[in-house]
Amino acid sequence: MVTAAQGTYTAKLTDGPLEGKTVTTEFLESGDPRPRLEIPADATGKRYLYARAAGLEFDSTEHPDQPSAVDYRYLEALFDAPPATT
Repeated sequence: MVTAAQGTYTAKLTDGPLEGKTVTTEFLESGDPRPRLEIPADATGKRYLYARAAGLEFDSTEHPDQPSAVDYRYLEALFDAPPATT
């Protein structure tokens, strides 16, 4: 559960198949940005994995110690294993 002190931030996807897109995501319970994001793709069972990069933006007067935006770099596409057939 997210408290008001934790809130959300904008994840900026800087490269890969979702380059230039942004998504709103929640801080970890510790108040830190998430180290990795798994973003569902249009295809069933496919997700894009992004890792936190160095870019941070601070634009909040309510929580000046937390970033309002964080850069993420593309790592890989993840695929769910197909169901086993018997």
